[in-house]
Amino acid sequence: MSSKMMRAAVLHAQKALSYDEIPEPEVHAGEVKVHVRACGICGSDVPRVLADAAFFYPIVLGHEFAGDIAEVGPGVTSVKPGDTVAGAALLPCMKCEDCAKGNYGLCKNYSFLGSRKNGAFSDYVVLPQENVVKYDPAIPYTTAVLFEPCTVAMHGLRVVGYTGGGTVAIIGGGTIGVFTAQLCKAFGAVKVVVFDIDEDRLALAKRMGADETVNTQEPDFLEKAMAITGGHGYDWLFEVAGQPATMQMAFELAASKAHVGFIGFPHVPVTFQPRLWEQLNLKELTLTGSRMSYNAPFPGPDWTLVAHYLATGQLKIDPSMIFRRFPMKDAAQAFALFENPSQVKGKVILEND
Repeated sequence: MSSKMMRAAVLHAQKALSYDEIPEPEVHAGEVKVHVRACGICGSDVPRVLADAAFFYPIVLGHEFAGDIAEVGPGVTSVKPGDTVAGAALLPCMKCEDCAKGNYGLCKNYSFLGSRKNGAFSDYVVLPQENVVKYDPAIPYTTAVLFEPCTVAMHGLRVVGYTGGGTVAIIGGGTIGVFTAQLCKAFGAVKVVVFDIDEDRLALAKRMGADETVNTQEPDFLEKAMAITGGHGYDWLFEVAGQPATMQMAFELAASKAHVGFIGFPHVPVTFQPRLWEQLNLKELTLTGSRMSYNAPFPGPDWTLVAHYLATGQLKIDPSMIFRRFPMKDAAQAFALFENPSQVKGKVILEND
């Protein structure tokens, strides 16, 4: 056990989050220690604090983080002290059949930083060298916090097999939806159309490069959406909202032989009437699910490509995507915002000095 101490936001029980002094983790062979500069609050962190969804107590949450290398262990060659890095939180077993095939995100025996072991709501975090990805140091830490959500969008494209061309529908204009839209443009989409019910989100999507937007609360939205394609329908569709209505909408908007990628996770039952489900057969659609953002060589091209597109500016993070920033010591205050989730209009970030 390390004799050094550090500060961390520690969850001791439901809604019992305090800023404590705990032992600083030690670095071993093949590992790196990251000085965490900023860490985003993920939607999965909220029920762990406000409900009873934590795996155990006490625990340090946090997995969407950026920082710089503070120390490297023996045998580390991929990074050096001072490098700016984003962290890949998945810790696959590397022994199961899925891992052997490079499908690390499908590992059933994985661990995960910030949920199954202590994470990045802390001064420092230690992880294998493979789990950090260098990025352009010109990118602010508070921007790089969104690196991991960007990789989720990238993974959705790559799992579906999108390599450019065609008319693309992004159903859901939240953070990951906007990233998906930008990446489709970077890959060479003919036209990208973003669908949402929120005019602010649609305005952001347009500002970030979407060719068209459609408010699905308008009574004639389906006619408008199809008119954009000349009645053809959409060749590629990415559903990122995880809502029954938006998942159903994908089947209606799809062209014949379209590819449909479900990135969003539903949290309520989803039902399809036979007439709508028949579109899967009648149009011969290809339907693909997407989970996390990990491939071989670990953590995979989803991560290195995001670093590239962020560096070139083809993938942009708008300041409006960041809702509030708090010092790490005020983590409890930050999570209190989520008692009324409708007031949270973007990413909430915790920062260290």
